[in-house]
Amino acid sequence: MKRIKSPIILPLVFLSFLFALGDPAVILETNVISQQPEYYHGWPTVARRDNNELWVVWSGGRDGHICPFGQVVAMISRDDGRTWTWPRVLLDTAMDDRDAGVMETAKGTLIVTTFTSSHYASQLNAVLAGKKSSHVREGRLPAWQAAHAWLDAEERKSQLGEWSIRSTDGGKTWSALIPTIVNSPHGPIQLKDGRLLYVGKQLWTKEKKIGVAESRDDGLTWQWLASIPARPGDSIASYHELHAVEAGDGTLIAQIRTHGKNNNRETLQSESADGGRTWTEPHPIGVWGLPSHLLRLRDNRLVMTYGYRRAPFGNQARVSTDNGKTWGDPITISSDGDSSDLGYPSTAELADGTLLTVWYERLKESPRAVLRQAKWKLPPQ
Repeated sequence: MKRIKSPIILPLVFLSFLFALGDPAVILETNVISQQPEYYHGWPTVARRDNNELWVVWSGGRDGHICPFGQVVAMISRDDGRTWTWPRVLLDTAMDDRDAGVMETAKGTLIVTTFTSSHYASQLNAVLAGKKSSHVREGRLPAWQAAHAWLDAEERKSQLGEWSIRSTDGGKTWSALIPTIVNSPHGPIQLKDGRLLYVGKQLWTKEKKIGVAESRDDGLTWQWLASIPARPGDSIASYHELHAVEAGDGTLIAQIRTHGKNNNRETLQSESADGGRTWTEPHPIGVWGLPSHLLRLRDNRLVMTYGYRRAPFGNQARVSTDNGKTWGDPITISSDGDSSDLGYPSTAELADGTLLTVWYERLKESPRAVLRQAKWKLPPQ
């Protein structure tokens, strides 16, 4: 594996001193882990397998935030994120493959999620009509046209969808595309009863419902389970990019990115007490930032990580010690971003209790976004 050196941001000798002062967390190190500076890296997810492998997946091979070239790409770390394998393309359809999620099921199956998009076409058509587009970089118009030419309009429409791929051999081989009904950036979770639960949004239907799909066969097929209602005065169209966790008491918690007139750009939360069959109306939790990723730690604390897309640009975390009823003060994971083109952090708990968070970010010195990771610790509960 290629070794990527990690600068230590805070000397470890101060850990016990800072914990004694009551600091909620200590950032141990922060570094760039992507290895292809010629590409824009977007919307990653990190997950830890039972064999201690870390998997990170993202939308790679890109020109920028919007383009026709997106692929689902992955790296593996077998040493807690100190080094990562060279990126491997897992999926490359004739569309733009975006937001990648990853999880391992109780049976050891790897499930990677994505969605296909043709949103880039509006930018391409604008340039062809003589208008300017900040997304089509100088000299790249022929490549955009060539990528677009793979499909005609009807084929492009038919291939829009929310998808997953499965591997039952540790990522050596992968299935064909499986429709998942909904999509969210970080993918599904597994419940204590064995079901896979995917809280997300229908992207290409007329209704664009938000809600829950479930799988009872280890991700081979997905069925619609339930809708999440909108608050009075809210439009479902303003809800996006959900993620869920099963709390220690069995409560299911779903968090929602909102762009409505109320609580714009905040995180809303909905709960289910019956396994995802019914959900409460979403409500604010006092968190400005989006979108969130949820993780239950081994001690049953919940951690949410989310992008903070206003100055100081970066990523934050909050902890709940009461099964998601309340969330603590913000913990700064990073605050040195150059713009709002960053975020989508997700977090994994390592064997020693250290937390590892991965996100994407366009750095000041780079025109294309990279993948960054931070290792950090919470004080014992």
